[in-house]
Amino acid sequence: MDKIYDELRTLLKGEKKYFTDGGELIKTAVYADAMAANPALIKLLLKGKESRKRFFIDADGVLVFDKTAFGWVVNNRNFLPDSYTRYKNKIGLTSSDGDFLSACNDVAIAFPYKDCVLEFDSTAENDKREEIFYNELLSRKEIDRLFEKKVFDCAVRHGAKGSKPAAKFEEGDSIVIKGNNLITMHSLLPRFEKSVKCMYWDILYNTNSDEVPYGDRFKHSSWLTMMKNRLDVAWRLLKKEGVICLQCDDNEMAYLKVLTDEIFGRDNHVNTICVKMSELKGFKMGNVQNKFPKLKEYILIYAKDKSCVKMKVETKPKDNLNDYAKYYNKRIVNIDDDCSLWKVEKVGRDFDKVGHAREMIYPVTRDSKTKEKLPVGKFCKISDGDGKQSVVYFDGKKVKTVLFLSDYVEEPVGDIWTDISTININKESSVQLKNGKKPESLVKRIICAFTDEGDYVLDAYFGTGTTGAVALKTNRRFIGLEQLDDHYEKSIARLKEVIAGDKSGISAECGYEGGGEFISCELAKLNQKYIEKIAAAKSDKELFALSKEILESGFVSSRVDPSEIDPDADDFRSLKRTDKKKLLFSLLDKNMLYVNYCDSDDENFSVSENAKKFTQSLYGEETE
Repeated sequence: MDKIYDELRTLLKGEKKYFTDGGELIKTAVYADAMAANPALIKLLLKGKESRKRFFIDADGVLVFDKTAFGWVVNNRNFLPDSYTRYKNKIGLTSSDGDFLSACNDVAIAFPYKDCVLEFDSTAENDKREEIFYNELLSRKEIDRLFEKKVFDCAVRHGAKGSKPAAKFEEGDSIVIKGNNLITMHSLLPRFEKSVKCMYWDILYNTNSDEVPYGDRFKHSSWLTMMKNRLDVAWRLLKKEGVICLQCDDNEMAYLKVLTDEIFGRDNHVNTICVKMSELKGFKMGNVQNKFPKLKEYILIYAKDKSCVKMKVETKPKDNLNDYAKYYNKRIVNIDDDCSLWKVEKVGRDFDKVGHAREMIYPVTRDSKTKEKLPVGKFCKISDGDGKQSVVYFDGKKVKTVLFLSDYVEEPVGDIWTDISTININKESSVQLKNGKKPESLVKRIICAFTDEGDYVLDAYFGTGTTGAVALKTNRRFIGLEQLDDHYEKSIARLKEVIAGDKSGISAECGYEGGGEFISCELAKLNQKYIEKIAAAKSDKELFALSKEILESGFVSSRVDPSEIDPDADDFRSLKRTDKKKLLFSLLDKNMLYVNYCDSDDENFSVSENAKKFTQSLYGEETE
C-alpha cells in the first residue's frame, strides 16, 4: 500500500499548482482536479506503474479513469508525508467522528431552515413557529446520484417588457435558481466550471440568534462539513483569477478561516475585512457592562490563484478635508491653460470640495540644482530622473513644488470598513427582510474591486437578491441560489423592481435608470416535494397520509426497510409531531431530492418538454 502513496507524491511534483511555496501538498487541489478529470492530472497518473494499475480500468482497450478510487486514496490520512505535517495543517478541524475534516468525505445535505425549504405560516418574518430540525450527514459510500446533473424547471425570463416563459438559456444570461445550493452548484459545473469571477456569500453564521427568520444554529462539526462541501465546489466554479468573499461573524470566523486556508491554500488569502455592521444603540447597550458591544462582522477574501488577481482599489473622501484649506489656499483661475500662463488667487478656509479640488495648490520648498534653468515668477513643468513630471514655481530664491488638493482629497479603502451605513437598509427596494439585508454599497465595493463589466458573480445564499440588484446596476452578470421559498419570491420581486428603474440603494451613484433581464427557475423536485410537505404539515393526519405516500413512492433510503415501518403502529402514533417529521425526513433517499437530467425522458418523473429544452440549452446540448 505504501508504494502507491510514495509514487503519487513523486508524480504530483510534476505539477507546481499542487504545492504551496513552502513545498506542502495542497490535497484539495489534487482532489478537485481528479473529480473534474483534469487532463494534466490524468497524464501524470498514467506515468506511474502503480497508479496506472490502480486508478485506470481497461474497457476494450480504452483506459477509463476511476476517480472514486483515486479520491479514496488521496483522502486517506496516509497520503500526507508524516504525522507532523498532518497535524500542523489541520489545527483542530475535525468531523463528528474525530477524523480530520480534510479526510472526511461526508456531505451535509440539509440543515435547519437556511438550507431546507420551509413554508412560512404567515407573511410576518418574525412570527414564532414550531422549530423543525432537519440536518443529515451522508457518508460518501451512501452518495451515488446526488451530484449528477439535474433538471431545471419553471424557467421564466424577466425583462423591461415583463415576464414570460424562458425557452432557452442564452450565453451570458443571469439566473436565479431555487434549490439546495450544494446540489445546484454541482449541477452548474458542466456549464460554469472555471467561469465565475467573484463570489459573495453572506453565509449561515451558526449563532444562537433569533434576529433572522431562520434558526441558524446547529452542531459545530456539521457546520464545518457543510461549509467544506460548498467551498470545494466553489473552488471549481471560480476562474483562475477569481475570488470568494465570505461574510461571517465571530462565532465561526476563526474556524472558517482555517478551513478556507486548507481548501484554497493559505497563500491565496487576500484579505480579512472587518466591517462595521451595527450601531451603539438599542438592545446592544443592555449588556454593555458584561462585554464590549458587538458592532463588527468579517469578510474573508480568498483567491483561487492570488498571483492572477487584479484588484481595483476604491478610494473614499478624507474625513478632515476642510483641515487642508489652511495649506491648500490658492486657486488656479485658468487651470486649462499652459501652466506658464496660470493665474492664482487666494481662497478662504471653506471651499467647494468638488469644484475647487483640482484647482487648489500648495507649494512645497525643494532643493534643486537646476535653479538657473528655471524662469523666475513662473510655473513650469520639470521631470525627475524617472521621467515623472511635476509642476514647480521659482521665486528667484527657492524652488517650490506645487501639490494639488485633488491628489489628497481621497484615500484608499483599507481593511476596516466603517464608512458604509447600515441604517435604513430596508429602504433599499420595497422588499423587506428584518435584520437580514446587507447594504448595496457593501456588495458594490466587493464586486467592483474584483470584477469588470460582464463578469459573472455567484451568490449561493441569495436571500432577497442584494447581489443581483448590485450586479444589474453595475452591469455584471449574476447567478443566485436560494432555497427558502419566501426569500426566492422576494428576490424575484426585488430584481423586477430594479429592472423597472428602482431609485434606491446605489442607483444614483451608478447612474442606473433601469433595464437588463434575468431568468428564474428551480431544480425539478422529487423527494424535495415531500420535504416541503412534511415541513408544512400542521396535523398528525397529514403526516400519516404522507408516510403512506412516501413508503409507496419507492424513493426511500437504502438504510430503511419499508416493511418495518407501520404508521398505524402505536409506537409511531405516540411520537410527538416534531419527532414524526424527523422520522419521515430520515425515510427519504437524499440522493433523489431532485430529478436527474438523465431521467428526463422517464415518464415516471413527469418532466415537461419545456423543462427538457431549457435544461438542454443550459447544458449546451440543444438538439435541432
